[in-house]
Amino acid sequence: MSTRLAVVNWRDPWHPAAGGAERYAWEVARGMALRGSQVTYITARARGQKRREQVEDVTFVRLGGRFTVYPLVLLWLLLHRRSFDVVIDCQNGIPFFSPWVLPRRVPVFCVVHHVHDDQFGMYFPPWLAWVGRVLEGPVSRWTYRRHSFVVVSSSTLRAVRERLGWTGPAHVVHNGSVVADPNVEDAPGTRGDPDLVCVTRLVPYKRLGLLLDLAERLAARRPGLRLHVVGDGPEAAALADGIAARGLTGVVVPHGYVSEEVKAALVARADLHLSTSRGEGWGLSVIEAAALGVPTVAGDVDGLRDAVRDDVTGWLVPSGGDYLDVVERALKELDDPARRAAVAAACRGRAAGFDWDRTTERVAALVAAAVPRYGDATDEGTTHHRTTEGTRRDHGRRRG
Repeated sequence: MSTRLAVVNWRDPWHPAAGGAERYAWEVARGMALRGSQVTYITARARGQKRREQVEDVTFVRLGGRFTVYPLVLLWLLLHRRSFDVVIDCQNGIPFFSPWVLPRRVPVFCVVHHVHDDQFGMYFPPWLAWVGRVLEGPVSRWTYRRHSFVVVSSSTLRAVRERLGWTGPAHVVHNGSVVADPNVEDAPGTRGDPDLVCVTRLVPYKRLGLLLDLAERLAARRPGLRLHVVGDGPEAAALADGIAARGLTGVVVPHGYVSEEVKAALVARADLHLSTSRGEGWGLSVIEAAALGVPTVAGDVDGLRDAVRDDVTGWLVPSGGDYLDVVERALKELDDPARRAAVAAACRGRAAGFDWDRTTERVAALVAAAVPRYGDATDEGTTHHRTTEGTRRDHGRRRG
């Protein structure tokens, strides 16, 4: 008898605001379906999406919008509370609190990509930011006290222990990585000298103003510079306005959302990949760039310090440091063909350690331990305070 698994996530990978969390949830969902589980992915519904459909043996149920998805998912789970053997409840700032409506016997894994406590104030008024921090911290600790956290990096593990006060089981299961085969001739726009790329969601905590500061200062020193920004989000208009106001038209090139093939082509031809994010759970774009032999310059912050090996697969900017100095140092090192080749080889070697099959294997082992009849596999590397570690196809390829 196959295990009945519910994956609950804020969005699905085809939602216009989807990002790395959706990639993770989808790869786990379809990977578990391939291993014989009956998987239902419960999520929000964007305009034009079907309320229910089947994609690669995963059943999608879509309910509500940005905020209404939470109560609607809880109501749906309450009505179907005896339909699942295990639930993967993904936290995107606030989890779904699924244990409130499930039978006590049903194990829940709360997936945490990164802690949002200092980000609520960037999106909400003070009173609502306070509510968000209470829900993410004390309410979550109480709700999941009989269950387990799954985190995507050592940084996130440390954050849930220190900032959320979580003392229960926590398992590290890394993201995977897969990139399309690049054809640099398919990359739109003129190649720069140097050619830089930033693959990111256009949201406030990515610090796009800092990225533009860096581009403006670099362009004054290197007239041939091009910075290609790949990604979309609510800050797209602000980015375009900032480019125009600073006179960076043609220097900073916003590409918006592009196909996986075009993204790979833009990254593969670049000298450096940049990230000015103030913190991540992991660094999926860092590993995807590394798979193409392209190193990253990023801040020495949560998640990115896990994805980048300083002076090996990229360069980390210390707290209070200057991005310009680090980028200039990186470009100077990469001018040496031997050093460039060594960095590219180290990047590819690093990325090869992460694949979505391995991620799903870790999740399957956790499910097997929590639901014994799921299979014979056991998670031998996991105890109450130990962690397991943990990546396959492009998440945007719909087959159903």
